[in-house]
Amino acid sequence: MNKLLRNTAIVVSILTAAFKPNAFAIDSESDVYAFDDFPLEELLKYPDWFKKSFLDLPDDLEEAVQNDKRGLIVYFGQKRCAYCKMLLDVNFGLSDITTYTRKHFDIVPIDIWSTEEVTTLNKEAITQREFAMRQNTNFTPSLIFYDKQGKEALRLRGYYPPYQFRAALEYVADGHYLKESFPDYLARGESGTAFEPGDLNEEDYFIPPPHNLDRSRFPGQRPLLVYFEQGNCHACDILHGQPLRDPAINRLLRGFDNVQLNIGEKTPVITPNGEKTTAYQWAKDLGLFYTPSLVFFDEQGNEIIRVDSVVRFYRLRKVINFITSRGYVAEPNYQRWRVNSDF
Repeated sequence: MNKLLRNTAIVVSILTAAFKPNAFAIDSESDVYAFDDFPLEELLKYPDWFKKSFLDLPDDLEEAVQNDKRGLIVYFGQKRCAYCKMLLDVNFGLSDITTYTRKHFDIVPIDIWSTEEVTTLNKEAITQREFAMRQNTNFTPSLIFYDKQGKEALRLRGYYPPYQFRAALEYVADGHYLKESFPDYLARGESGTAFEPGDLNEEDYFIPPPHNLDRSRFPGQRPLLVYFEQGNCHACDILHGQPLRDPAINRLLRGFDNVQLNIGEKTPVITPNGEKTTAYQWAKDLGLFYTPSLVFFDEQGNEIIRVDSVVRFYRLRKVINFITSRGYVAEPNYQRWRVNSDF
């Protein structure tokens, strides 16, 4: 089935499902890319096994080590976040993930909008909200993994499907973070994370190669959006078949210079800062491991923000508005911008 027919089939199936009860219920791990990401009507509740913390992270870490845990996970979330619900209901709804997490880590939840104080691992008392902003937890859920010494071992920004989340847990618990990057660890795995050949989805606004994205000497006329994708990528098919088909999103994206790169190929590319490299090496240098990953640059070639986790309509539209409204100029921190945003 070619990409056009495949994406059409995706859209039809979703529209058909919309008229059925529990249209976006998650029945298998392959369904985690298609859900309603608008803010929830009901407040989320943490699992009862999350740590009942006094929000003193040094004490929490000490207790975790005393209980022979591999470290501490600090969970940054929102009570109406659909992506957080996916993590709590889908990933932690799987017994193997929950059992493994509880065995090796304690999880301390942080509400990114709360004014309640938390004592950080640097022993600084600040509000949870300020702590979240300092950690650039732009997308919830964000999880920061700390090892026994209180050093950051890994961070995940946004929602990832169960197989990648399992890998993240094992990457830290088994000490792989001490000798290799998470993308390299994933590439060695047997979970289907290796980049595979196959046709990419096409859009009529993608700029064809050769890709000279250099903006270091002469600024671009418009912001730049680079799509890092791969063949045989179900999440990429969903992105193109659903969010990118949304009329409002589609119209806004046409105000960007849009470039698509195959993350697994050595296609020549000159980066926005003028460096000659390949698509594969650039993705590696950026630390990307998820496809599709969307990286936004300004007219001077500076990275504004990236979306390198599962993304749906609401989140993508907010990020695009952050850039098209030039909100990042006055407020580079996306989370702070959201506080005062009318979009």
